[in-house]
Amino acid sequence: MTKSKVVSLDTAMEKIKSGQCLMVPGFVNCGVPQTLIAGIIEKGYTDLDIISNNTSVKGKGIGKLVHENRIRHITCSHIGNNTETVEKVVNGEINVTFVPQGTLCERIRAGGAGIGGVLTPTGLGTIMQEGKQILEVDGKAYILELPLRADVALIHAWKADKMGNVIYHRTARNFNQIMASAADYVIVEAEEIVEIGELDPDIIVTPGCLVDMVVQARLEDRDE
Repeated sequence: MTKSKVVSLDTAMEKIKSGQCLMVPGFVNCGVPQTLIAGIIEKGYTDLDIISNNTSVKGKGIGKLVHENRIRHITCSHIGNNTETVEKVVNGEINVTFVPQGTLCERIRAGGAGIGGVLTPTGLGTIMQEGKQILEVDGKAYILELPLRADVALIHAWKADKMGNVIYHRTARNFNQIMASAADYVIVEAEEIVEIGELDPDIIVTPGCLVDMVVQARLEDRDE
């Protein structure tokens, strides 16, 4: 008999510690693991190193971690939508590493695939190439971008079965799929948890072999 991976939020939070590197998916506030973010705030974890596309908007989604001063460093594509993040970066309260969005996706994908990096022309001749190896292939120059991995990935799913097989809802998939492959430990929050066998295998996006825990998403954590 297959053991269920469904746990309480409190149990899931035991896998997170202050100072860890966390992957937090979502595009602005779509596909963001709201309940897991709430759990981090409730438990008081801080000094976090975050990998995320952006920091949402003030007071919503990952922006709650910004507001609560839980982030030490963030690797992201942009922060302009969240004025509070901008203020904290300017004041030296949060360190930021900017990565072009396509490059960010590929670096995470490389981390999940176990390959040594990706070659891209994006950023050549700009500050993006500072401190990085420049390689030439067939007479063209490329920046070698190294893989990104995290201690824990916090994933938001539309549905998950008790084995941890996951499907996403349309554009809410965004960074969830690749981030679920690029962390040492993967915690999924699901809007709906179903029995093993209820999900059509043909529509499963993230297989249960990549998922360590499943938590029921709480309605009260959703941002309007």
